[in-house]
Amino acid sequence: MSADHKAALAEGRRLGRSVRAYLEALETNKPKRGRKRTADSVKKRLERLNVEIETADPLRRLQLIQERLDLQDELERLSTSADLDALEADFVGAAKEYATRKNISYAAFRELGVDPAVLKKAGINRAG
Repeated sequence: MSADHKAALAEGRRLGRSVRAYLEALETNKPKRGRKRTADSVKKRLERLNVEIETADPLRRLQLIQERLDLQDELERLSTSADLDALEADFVGAAKEYATRKNISYAAFRELGVDPAVLKKAGINRAG
């Protein structure tokens, strides 16, 4: 395998990592229906749950414990959320070449939730 071939493979992997990281972050941070929860609101609910668990019957306690585990996971995600700005910048730098290499359309990126303004910054337009 030539040095040029190895360099092309490495560049393809780099582009793929940049695009994947941004798309995964978009999926993870996708807005959910209803009121957006904050770390403070999750912490308050956890405090109330701990009080409720003490007096609940065993079946209700089981449900409350599961809710507590879910909220602790959510709190962890809220406190360590991906830096979308940095991921977006990497995506913008890699997406056009990646899309060209893999024959990925504007519509495919849009269907995954990539904002049109981000695609425009990346140089990807509707026409291809």
